[in-house]
Amino acid sequence: MAASNPDIIVEAAGLTKVFKDFWGRPKAKAVNSIDFKVRKGQVFGLLGPNGSGKSTTVKMILGLLYPTRGSLRVFGEDPETVATKQRIGYLPEETYLYKYLTAAETLDFFGALFAIPPAERTQRSKQLLEMVGLASSYHRPVGEFSKGMARRIGLAQALVNDPDLVILDEPTSGLDPIGCREVKDVIRLLASRGKTVILCSHLLADVQDVCDEVIILYGGKIRSQGSLRDVLKVEDRTRVVMPHLDEPKVEELVAWLRQQGLSGDISVDHPVRNLEDFFLDVVRQARDASLETAGAQSGGEIAPYLRGGGAAPQGGAVLAALATSQAEAKAVQGGPAAGSGLPAAPAVDQARLERLAAAESTPPQPGPQPAAGPTPEQRAAAAAAASGKIKDLLSGKPSAKR
Repeated sequence: MAASNPDIIVEAAGLTKVFKDFWGRPKAKAVNSIDFKVRKGQVFGLLGPNGSGKSTTVKMILGLLYPTRGSLRVFGEDPETVATKQRIGYLPEETYLYKYLTAAETLDFFGALFAIPPAERTQRSKQLLEMVGLASSYHRPVGEFSKGMARRIGLAQALVNDPDLVILDEPTSGLDPIGCREVKDVIRLLASRGKTVILCSHLLADVQDVCDEVIILYGGKIRSQGSLRDVLKVEDRTRVVMPHLDEPKVEELVAWLRQQGLSGDISVDHPVRNLEDFFLDVVRQARDASLETAGAQSGGEIAPYLRGGGAAPQGGAVLAALATSQAEAKAVQGGPAAGSGLPAAPAVDQARLERLAAAESTPPQPGPQPAAGPTPEQRAAAAAAASGKIKDLLSGKPSAKR
C-alpha cells in the first residue's frame, strides 16, 4: 500500500499493544490506543517515565513487535517488511556489540548487513569513526571500550546505511558534555537534510535543544502532544532582553513599568549562560595543552556521505582526504599522514604484483563461466518472501509446508 502523503514518515492510529501471559490472558496494556504522526525532516521527541510505553512503541515502529489493535505505517508500508527496515537506523538504549571485533570491523559488519560494497564500507567506517571521535581506536576491540565510547560507536553503526529514519534511544547516555553536543549537532544535520529523527531520552535539556514536536506518554496513553515551542510557552509572562543597564537606569525602567499599570512581580537581572556552553568553552581553551589519548576524543567534521553530496567540509583535512581517490592512492604508497588516526596501509609486495601481471597477460582458457548474480527481479522476489516469513512469525501464523 503506497503512502497517501510522502511527507508522513510514521503514522499511528489507535495503536495498542497488550502483553499476555502463558494462558493468553491480558497481562499488561503497554500502549493504549495512541494516535500520532511523524513528518519528514522532523525531530520528534518520545518522552515519558519508565514503563510508560516508549520502548514498546519504538519496537512496533521497528517491526519487532506486532500491534494488538490499531494501525501503524512506516514510509506508508507495514513496518515488518525488509524494504522498510533497510531505510531505518536504530541506536538501542543499551549498546550491544561483539566485544572481540575492532571498531572498524564492527562498522564493516553492520555495513555488510545492508549490502554496502566493501570499498564504500571501508570509507564510511573511517569517516564515521573520525566523526564520533574514535579515529585513534580504529583497531581497538570494542570490548575494551568505556560506556561512553560504546555509545559513540553505537551512533556510528546507526548511521552506516545513511538511513531516512533514525531512532535514537537515550543517545547521550554515558557521554561527556562534548559528546552530547556532537550528537545534537549530528541530529540537526540529519534534520536539515530531510531525514527524520525519533528521539527517546530522559535528559529533557537535550530534547529541548533539538526536538520540533514531542509527545509525553504515561500509562500507555498520550498525556500531552504538540510543538515544543507551543507547549513550553508561558502565555502570561513577557521577557525583554536588552544591553546592560546600570542601577539607576534599572530603577527608572521599573518605575516606568509601574506607571503603565503593571501589577505583580517585576524582576530585572542578568541572563545566565548555559552550563553546557560554559563547559565547552573551558575545554576548548584547555585543549591546546592536552595530551594524546587512546580513548574518545572530540569528534571531527560530519561524515561527508551524511552531508548528501554537499560542499567539502571546511577544516576537515582527514575527511577531505578520505573523499578523494588521489589521497587514497598516496596513502597506499606512502602511508597515512602522521597523527591522522587512520590505519597504516600495508606494504606493497612487488614480486607478487609481477606474478599477477604475468597471469593477467596469459589468454583465458575455455571452461565453465561463473554463474551470473541474481537479477533485480529475483532479489525483489527474495525480499518479498522474507517479508512474508517475518510477518507470519510476528503474527503467530504457521508457516506453509514445502
